[in-house]
Amino acid sequence: MITSQPLSLSKRWQILQLETQTELLKTLRSPGFVIPSLAFPLMFYVFFGLLFNAMGGQPGQAAKYLMATYAVFGAIGPALFSFGADVATDKDKGILSLKQVSPMPIGSYFAARIITAMLFALVIILSLFALGAAFGSVTMTRTQWLSTLITVLFGTLPFCAIGLFIGLSVTAKAAPAVVNLIYLPMAFLSGLWVPIQLFPSTLELAANLFPAYHLAQLALAIQGNSLGAPWYLHAGVLTAYTLVFLGLCVNRFNAIDNRH
Repeated sequence: MITSQPLSLSKRWQILQLETQTELLKTLRSPGFVIPSLAFPLMFYVFFGLLFNAMGGQPGQAAKYLMATYAVFGAIGPALFSFGADVATDKDKGILSLKQVSPMPIGSYFAARIITAMLFALVIILSLFALGAAFGSVTMTRTQWLSTLITVLFGTLPFCAIGLFIGLSVTAKAAPAVVNLIYLPMAFLSGLWVPIQLFPSTLELAANLFPAYHLAQLALAIQGNSLGAPWYLHAGVLTAYTLVFLGLCVNRFNAIDNRH
């Protein structure tokens, strides 16, 4: 019997780099995904964040608030679609099965997608920061800027897990519709488009069911604009979502593996 030797750490790192480069190149060759993912959060922020800021009585307050919520909106989109739609396509085309039987660690495939989603989120967040600072009179300390960036970036992980579950569960044709049915209503009901304080009390309470709400509250807490719940409550909910959907993904992945 021929047994394969375990891969060294340097070889695993090299594989991850190559896989990430491949995912980035493949994604950049899909303008139907790239352009809306980058343009929509910025466009909405210009229309609503900067417009509300111009109409408000306190310069920069509305722009600062909505900069955080639209950063969350923009960051979770690539996470959901990269895993939801793309993994479903790879699964239906047999690419995922090919990755499983190849010598490449399957974890590199998923890690490369996480990195790709975070890179897109990084571009969106930094673009919103630039718009807020340049045109919205947004001022924060260096620590607040950096904390918001890190919080929203790593806050994409639960949405990667949710997207992966969708991608493993539905067909490639159905995945974009399923992702949109989750993404857009969740974004609105979580207060990412308009401040949650403008909602009726019942909708404010219902927002606690959505991970996007908790990520937005973490980002808003950095600037002192959250609703006041402890940060560890929001972090705990996001962690719970991540663990639950990772468990569901393992079951789905094993079911797919057994069929092949």
